[in-house]
Amino acid sequence: MRLFVLLICFLLLVADAGARNRKVKIITTKGTIVVQLSDKTPKHRNNFIKLVKQRYYDGILFHRVIKEFMIQAGDDSTKQSIPGKRYGSGGLKNKIPAEFDTSLFHKRGVLAAARDNNPEKASSGSHFYLVQGKIHTDSSLNDIEEKRLGGRKLPLNHREVYKQIGGSPHLDQNYTVFGEVVKGIEVVDTIAQAERDQFDRPKEDIRIIKMKLKKKFLFF
Repeated sequence: MRLFVLLICFLLLVADAGARNRKVKIITTKGTIVVQLSDKTPKHRNNFIKLVKQRYYDGILFHRVIKEFMIQAGDDSTKQSIPGKRYGSGGLKNKIPAEFDTSLFHKRGVLAAARDNNPEKASSGSHFYLVQGKIHTDSSLNDIEEKRLGGRKLPLNHREVYKQIGGSPHLDQNYTVFGEVVKGIEVVDTIAQAERDQFDRPKEDIRIIKMKLKKKFLFF
């Protein structure tokens, strides 16, 4: 009986460790990015894991990139892309309820869910972006608070991060952040700086070759 209880405890520890340490490897034509998914946003985390397991993202383009802002993917119609075509309207049509957490904000390197304009701020079922962002000053942050956040004040610790490592603070509490880059931020920079057309699509196709889910288990 004691052995059985120990076995159950061990299995629970392993499962819990796996749930807390979700990492996804994003292999692109410009290099590899590794993201850590947040347990503070379980709906977004689970949806992303499901799509990775289904190989939904394998072969799609980063169809929208903007230097000092972000790189976006999630439109599965880009797997058979046409040169010069504007993409972004494709992808899954289901929505994920917003999961805002004040500790998750748009600093450089975060993973977040794109969305259309809807009052619930619900996320797209497949579109995501990685933030490159830029370094801010107190003056630029004050301007964002007044003009983009409706007077809402950014927490002081967030302001310091935006001034030191950068980000895109105008998106805070408007788009769900559900992870961050833990390796390969230089790949995000490379993709964000790609030459692009009038639709912000890179002139040279940049693809996600494959995504792989990595689980870090306790004692393994």
